[in-house]
Amino acid sequence: MNPISRLALLGLTLTLGACTVLEGDKVNYKSAGKAPSLEVPPDLTQLSRETRYVVPGSAVTASSFQIGQTSSQTTPTATSSLGDVRIERAGTQRWLVISRPADKLWEPVKDFWLENGFLLVMEQANLGIMETDWAENRAKIPQDIIRSTIGKVFDSLYSTGERDKFRTRLERNASGGTEIFISHRGMVEVFNSTAKDQTVWQPRAADPELEAEFLRRLMVKLGVSQEQSKALIAAGTATQGARLDTVNGQPVVRLDDNFDRAWRRVGLALDRTNFTVEDRDRSKGVYFVRYVAPSADKTEPGFFGKLFGSSTKDSALQKFKVSVVSQDSTSLVSVQNADGSPAAAADAQRIVKVLAEDLK
Repeated sequence: MNPISRLALLGLTLTLGACTVLEGDKVNYKSAGKAPSLEVPPDLTQLSRETRYVVPGSAVTASSFQIGQTSSQTTPTATSSLGDVRIERAGTQRWLVISRPADKLWEPVKDFWLENGFLLVMEQANLGIMETDWAENRAKIPQDIIRSTIGKVFDSLYSTGERDKFRTRLERNASGGTEIFISHRGMVEVFNSTAKDQTVWQPRAADPELEAEFLRRLMVKLGVSQEQSKALIAAGTATQGARLDTVNGQPVVRLDDNFDRAWRRVGLALDRTNFTVEDRDRSKGVYFVRYVAPSADKTEPGFFGKLFGSSTKDSALQKFKVSVVSQDSTSLVSVQNADGSPAAAADAQRIVKVLAEDLK
């Protein structure tokens, strides 16, 4: 074989090797474990322990949990429900509705994240919230011929420059079942100088497809077959509008949803952002939120720091109420100061704009 042919063959081999990640499993997480923290503290550790969030009953072990039995031979159909599992969708948001009590789902959901390569940095069963640590999706690293031969020895030298974490929220519904929400937050490592000798971690947009993939995998964990889970994720395409509006001089987001659905969607949108929900009162339709600086670089404001102006320190002290109220066949989402007074027009406009973008 002449040198040119050999070079062409090697190039083809490298190309095919680099494409294997696209053909195989697109999700393969490795927890950061005890690696240095990214110093992005959007946590919920200070949430009030109030009875309206308590998951009823005591926790059960995964071994004692009996999942619903479904036939693996069933042909998947274009439906949004199967057995006691249903998926709802609005725009880029999806969540599961399961006809099982929350206390019967807590341990299986916890095991699910551990089985998928994550560590849990927060587990608050009384609030129905758990959160993973930052982890890297190793499936994004190209599987070229070099890495396939020596990658196992020098695996730590390869990095995607991205990290992900996921928050899971379990909420009881009026029928005694449970709604499960999975929200994603991402960070990306970028150069912060023209010399490209230093890097910082910055937030990147939430990935709805990652959320959907983990919802699908969770369905499999709860007894749905692989084929059926894919059919359920593909179904439920109804999309409700979200648009900016003004009511009594205040900027709002208007959702073409009833209160129950709007409440769920706003909660998921807040979970995706760098606002921490400190408390919530569904009976009054209010989320109590505070801003958390997302950037590990203390010298520059992060995305939400810039959202509120040049002073990250001042914006980090701001607290707001995000209100959801029903109006005819729609729901209105507005922003108030911590004392319940209308938020400054500039702050309210920026917040509702961010929410509207996520709620589309």
